[in-house]
Amino acid sequence: MSIMIFMTNCFLNHTSRIRSLSEHITTLILPALIAGFVFVVVSCEDPPGLAGRNLLPGSDFVEIESSLLNVRAYTMYKDSIPSGMPAISYLGAVNDPYFGKTTCEFVSQVRLTGQWPGGKVGVIDSVKLFLRLLTVEGDVTDQHYLRLSEISDVLYDTLTYYSSQDVPVTSWFLEDIPLPALKADTINNISIPIDNWFGAYILRDTTKLKYTKDVDFREYFRGLYFQMISPGDPLLVSLSCASPGPYGYYSNYFTVYFKDEYNVSKTFTFILDAISVNTCYNLYRHDYTTATTGNLRDIINDTTVLDTISYVQQFNGVFAKLILSKLDSIKNSPEMERVSVNKARLKIPVIYDDPYYNRSNIPGRLYLRYIGKNDTAYFVPETYTNFYDGTVDTTAASILDDVYNLNIATFVQNYLDDETGNIHPELELFLLPEAGNNVMLRTNSASKPIRFEFTYTKY
Repeated sequence: MSIMIFMTNCFLNHTSRIRSLSEHITTLILPALIAGFVFVVVSCEDPPGLAGRNLLPGSDFVEIESSLLNVRAYTMYKDSIPSGMPAISYLGAVNDPYFGKTTCEFVSQVRLTGQWPGGKVGVIDSVKLFLRLLTVEGDVTDQHYLRLSEISDVLYDTLTYYSSQDVPVTSWFLEDIPLPALKADTINNISIPIDNWFGAYILRDTTKLKYTKDVDFREYFRGLYFQMISPGDPLLVSLSCASPGPYGYYSNYFTVYFKDEYNVSKTFTFILDAISVNTCYNLYRHDYTTATTGNLRDIINDTTVLDTISYVQQFNGVFAKLILSKLDSIKNSPEMERVSVNKARLKIPVIYDDPYYNRSNIPGRLYLRYIGKNDTAYFVPETYTNFYDGTVDTTAASILDDVYNLNIATFVQNYLDDETGNIHPELELFLLPEAGNNVMLRTNSASKPIRFEFTYTKY
């Protein structure tokens, strides 16, 4: 009984102490909490957009901003585009109602297939040109002709060749070589009979058919200028003069069939796509005056007009110059000294005009470059990624929502950080020659123009 009385007294005394402590907390701490709350409320009365700035030291403050910036776009053209050592060479022409006529030609060295077998040339029996045409587009029902001219300048792989330059030639040429019937939209392996004059001319001095310290065949026969003549509607074909690699096989070559002084039949071959690379370059001629639709010829290189359409063309033609004007004020603002770019994306809407431009023939990808020091052109770093890399998005329910997506975050960060003045807030939007078609884009004040989505962190 005495134990139970002791435990009961202990419990009652402990409860009394708890109650007494609670009363002290209510009396002493509650007013302090209320005062602290009032202090916080007063402290949060910062100017709009700066909430909480004074509660943290500057080095610890982080602010994320998101903006939709304007982009000015102009349609530009310049003919000083390097075109040497291309993977693909083009021959022929294409007419476009918006872009006019584009003519494609190329120049290439030829190489010996091996050592001259010896002996003298007796009679030239025949000459054939073998070509592997990778693409064939245009009028395949009409007759088209090949023209070959000997160039007069030695080609060097250390020199830069341009898509619009003149081609010096000798007096030797072959014209009106009929092309065989071709099939569109497929690879064509063809054999073209060439006048025997080609064989007689190139074999006129067999002592020059070698590569030594004293004799170089490429100085004896310096190369060929390839042109296509189309009396009616044009035809455009492509082939490769690039090396097939150390284990590849050449596909484009001349073979001369002849008999030597002993009437023995022999052959000798001259290669365009040799393993030891031939120096070559492409030529593109643009005639915008022949355009029958649109206003392209009136706005080229005119930076006083913000047109609602920007034109981008394959074969080193017109391109869109994009001015990211707002970036300049961001870069030069004292409040933007420390900025990390989270997102910088361009979404560029497409314009269709069936049957010339539709989802089935739109170029699959656009490219961006910027001009740096000494007017050198550089690809935007994201060009070679797989995320917003310039590919077109045609998955929308409406064709009005088809866009090209381009990530430019690295470029924008480099521009903001650049202290040399070599990077400018300007980009050039262009197509590679193998794009397959031209494209028109909605820009400037058009409905649903270019969107420049920009998100950054201030720290």
